[in-house]
Amino acid sequence: MHGTVDGFSYGLVTPLVAYLMACLGGALGLRCTTRALLVAHSWRPGWLALGAAAIGSGIWTMHFVAMMGFTVAGAPIHYDKPMTYASLGVAVVMVGLGIFIVGYQGATGTALFTGGTITGLGIASMHYLGMAGMRFDGKFEYNTLTVSVSVAIAMAAATAALWAAGQVRGFLWSVGASLVMGLAVTGMHYTGMAALSVHLHTTGSPSAGDSPAGLVAPMLIGPLAFLSLAGVVMVFDPLMVMGKPDRTPARRKPGVPAHPHPARPGGAARLRTRRKVVLHESRTPQNR
Repeated sequence: MHGTVDGFSYGLVTPLVAYLMACLGGALGLRCTTRALLVAHSWRPGWLALGAAAIGSGIWTMHFVAMMGFTVAGAPIHYDKPMTYASLGVAVVMVGLGIFIVGYQGATGTALFTGGTITGLGIASMHYLGMAGMRFDGKFEYNTLTVSVSVAIAMAAATAALWAAGQVRGFLWSVGASLVMGLAVTGMHYTGMAALSVHLHTTGSPSAGDSPAGLVAPMLIGPLAFLSLAGVVMVFDPLMVMGKPDRTPARRKPGVPAHPHPARPGGAARLRTRRKVVLHESRTPQNR
């Protein structure tokens, strides 16, 4: 039996909150990645890992906030918690791989393609693994073409986000990039949901169950707390907010050698004496 699906049980509330969560995770992740490109190598892994965790937590939270508005008529939904949290781990790990590639190779064409592909596949894997963790008296079926479009959107969004992390330095530009990234990630989610159809098992009369919000909300406490903590770190680190480097790079000045040799004892005095002798000889007429 074909099930009736409603993805907007709370109207526009869940899509808007989901979009804001995607923007928040994207903004924090982009600023952390930008910060990693500006600091010494010893600090870079920590900032890149924080950026990966922020983006992964943001898109995971976006997904399950959006799923609060998802219902199937006559089929209460439950979640397999190990698989649900596994989708969070997949998102963080695969986003981290893409970020580390760009963080150490730079925002070059090859690095962006490789990192964007891995990160995009991580976003898509998180989405469909999270869907696989849903339990109800029926099964999901997907339209292959629409699923492919959703994966392509995720890869394009990830590539654009990694490029922005390597190129954008100003705070307002970073905010704009995070808004675009949030729109792309949220669009990928609802494109994937458009590929979905539900077939229910004929087991009798419809049963009632807990609301989706009551089931999902407890699982969101940890990621939301982490995003809040990452936001505090960003607020109290003005260098990360403004995108300025820790130190001003040394500039080569005209007439100053790049690698001066250490001065020898008495070398400057001998040099001045030699110059005086040469100048005196040039002014003295030669005796024939």
